[in-house]
Amino acid sequence: MLNQRSIDPAALDLLKKAAVDGIETVWDRYDAQQPQCGFGSLGICCRHCIQGPCRIDPFGQGPTRGICGATADVIVARNLLRQVAAGAAAHVDHAYEAVEALELAAQGKIDYPITDENKLRTIAAGLGLDATGKDMNALALEVVKVAYADMANHSQKPMQWLMAHAPKERIAVWKSLGILPRNPDREIREALHQTTMGMDADPVNLILATAKQGLVDGYAGLKLATDMQDILFGTPTPVVTQANLGVLKADYVNLIVHGHVPLLSEKIVQWAKSLSAEAEAVGAKGIQVAGICCTGNEVLMRQGVPLATNFLAQELAIVTGAVDAMVVDVQCIMPSLAQVASCYHTELITTMPIVKIPGATHIPFSLEHADEVAQVIVRKALTAYTKRDPRKIQIPDHRSTIMAGFSVEAISAALATIDAEQPLKPLVDNIANGNILGVVATVGCNNVKVTQDLFHVEMVKELLKNNVLVVATGCSAHALAKAGLMNSEGTEHYAGASLKAVLTAIGQAAGLGAPLPPVLHMGSCVDNSRIGDLVTAIASYLGVDTAALPVAASAPEPQHEKALSIGTWAVTMGITTHLGVVPPVLGSQQVTELLTNGLTGVIGGKFYVETDPLRAAQGLIADIRTKRQALGLTN
Repeated sequence: MLNQRSIDPAALDLLKKAAVDGIETVWDRYDAQQPQCGFGSLGICCRHCIQGPCRIDPFGQGPTRGICGATADVIVARNLLRQVAAGAAAHVDHAYEAVEALELAAQGKIDYPITDENKLRTIAAGLGLDATGKDMNALALEVVKVAYADMANHSQKPMQWLMAHAPKERIAVWKSLGILPRNPDREIREALHQTTMGMDADPVNLILATAKQGLVDGYAGLKLATDMQDILFGTPTPVVTQANLGVLKADYVNLIVHGHVPLLSEKIVQWAKSLSAEAEAVGAKGIQVAGICCTGNEVLMRQGVPLATNFLAQELAIVTGAVDAMVVDVQCIMPSLAQVASCYHTELITTMPIVKIPGATHIPFSLEHADEVAQVIVRKALTAYTKRDPRKIQIPDHRSTIMAGFSVEAISAALATIDAEQPLKPLVDNIANGNILGVVATVGCNNVKVTQDLFHVEMVKELLKNNVLVVATGCSAHALAKAGLMNSEGTEHYAGASLKAVLTAIGQAAGLGAPLPPVLHMGSCVDNSRIGDLVTAIASYLGVDTAALPVAASAPEPQHEKALSIGTWAVTMGITTHLGVVPPVLGSQQVTELLTNGLTGVIGGKFYVETDPLRAAQGLIADIRTKRQALGLTN
């Protein structure tokens, strides 16, 4: 049964240890939930008002309407809109914190220097701001002003961040459908209002509102957060490190950063280096910082910090008995971590006012006191190290080399070694001549309903074999890194002949002495905006709509509302977006048809649901071939 839980050998080793140690894991709790509610799985239950909860009989033998008269189509559409709005809210809240950090940094009120002046100038120019002769702090405040103006927009004008960065052909489509967002907070509020009892009962209108939430997420969440963080911390460039739980070190203080926002984790990395002498004083050789989920991706991309693991195995990191402190910020944090940590010496530390877990130590984080908080946290880990029980330590001997840091700028720099005048030309030419059949972005989570990492890895191997270039973010990037698909050896083993030749030529031209990896790590979940920027740049270079490009997206194991909001944004970009786990919409034939087919004619993209990884890969390849044929390219 353990082999059905994960394909990661480190996770399988630690699941055995968890059983011996009496630790309940996410897989145990999933088993205890069986059978799960069929009404909820189909999306046909509603508790939006206090007359309910209501549920629709999918077999037509019981209730066909809720108490208020809502049909299954209405209930499913309302539930989906709320989920996507919640996912957008998570990313917009993240972005707002990053904007606030840039403002305070530019004002000199916090110790966060502006690291990437070129990115600041590029963003400012895109917003129509004149950077000539301006002090960087003054220019940063002008950029911040534009971001804040979107958050406080009381007019009918669309968000400036979207209008400045989205493809013009797409903007025209969105305008014609009436889904251009204005103020992101206003749109999220309106979605909650629209889905309350007695409101919108038109499934088509509700799905269009869902598409609008995807745009809120894409530009007021993903794009805005990535831009702010690049300005503050630097735009990533290629780094080489390792991935999987074998990166933990028995003779080091092991400190794991987990969550999604890099504002604190950047400081923890800084102070872990500065306090290494104190680690030696308590008997350790130093301090090993490793990352889980997207906080891990953030510090990997910019600092070369190794990846420990992805979402599903977060408890197992503590089960190693070697983690002295796990520091969490926001999103994808299991409340069970406190219970697991209580069985070991590990300090679980929460830091944000909206993420408190009974049993954890709460150390409030603020931008103004970031250095002090980071030092306190690192020293908590040092103290915990002295309380280790050597009998409980088991670090799996599994790790893979990973090359990461592939921002759009880094990809362009690698391509510029072949054509400095037109960096995108080598990529586009190789897509046009069929050496690269197309590009697929794999993103998103782990989901306990499927074997951990299996879908990510098996689907991507099939894509690579067929000369499809893959880019990845989030927990998908973790999965592919652990499987050895993010290094030069991965290209040798898994890439088709023509894809391998292209990656080898670029790698040699860039001075690597080896091929580029077959899967390019582009960052965290919010860094899906980098994929959007790359797609936008290629479409602009070719003078076509993004919907016409031979590109696709996949969330092989979606589990979070954010995955739905990101996927919805990708569909609004005109991109076919695969889901490997069925979302709760099958209770409505109309909504299912709209999402998987009906939207294509009006918005360009669609959702594609396939629960078998090889069939999913073949479906995406077929979609890419259709796009190639429409562009007059050979298949």
